[in-house]
Amino acid sequence: MKKGIFGWRVLLLGLILLITPLVVFYGCAKKQVVKQEASQEAQAAGAPEAGSETKEGKEGLPAEEKLEEESLKGDALVAKLQEQLLDINFEFDQFTLTDKSREKLTKNASTLSEYPDINILIEGHCDERGTEEYNLALGERRAETARQYLVTLGINASRISTISYGEEKPLDPEHNEIAWAKNRRDHFVIVSK
Repeated sequence: MKKGIFGWRVLLLGLILLITPLVVFYGCAKKQVVKQEASQEAQAAGAPEAGSETKEGKEGLPAEEKLEEESLKGDALVAKLQEQLLDINFEFDQFTLTDKSREKLTKNASTLSEYPDINILIEGHCDERGTEEYNLALGERRAETARQYLVTLGINASRISTISYGEEKPLDPEHNEIAWAKNRRDHFVIVSK
């Protein structure tokens, strides 16, 4: 009796060992065919192939970053773009652009080019030295200089407005050279249409 049970067990084990690789092979082969068909359908529709390397989006951003930005809407997108706009600084009693300011404005123009629906306000600021009237006029010249430079870089002038705060809104309230250097600036703010 024990020989019969043992024989069936060996036979059953043999069948399992024989069938298992076939089932596994068939299952894997089936998945690859489906995956390959899906990939061909995606390519025919113009979609990137799954598992392919990240490709650049239509505006120069990697596809992953583009998807992230497309998922941002409203205030979240404005906040992200606001962080990308760089302030520029000026020398004492000057409204001419430095090389560093031109570099920052070029980066700002690049950001604005990617988002043609975004308008900005350039705020001109001064340090506390000088009269209030003089600083308001100097702040306006600073903002207008940045505006003109952005226009030369291809940004439509109708998207850019300016305002001068003179010495009214210091970035650093201290009364020393370091604070004054920080306060002599143009600040860029995204505004709605």
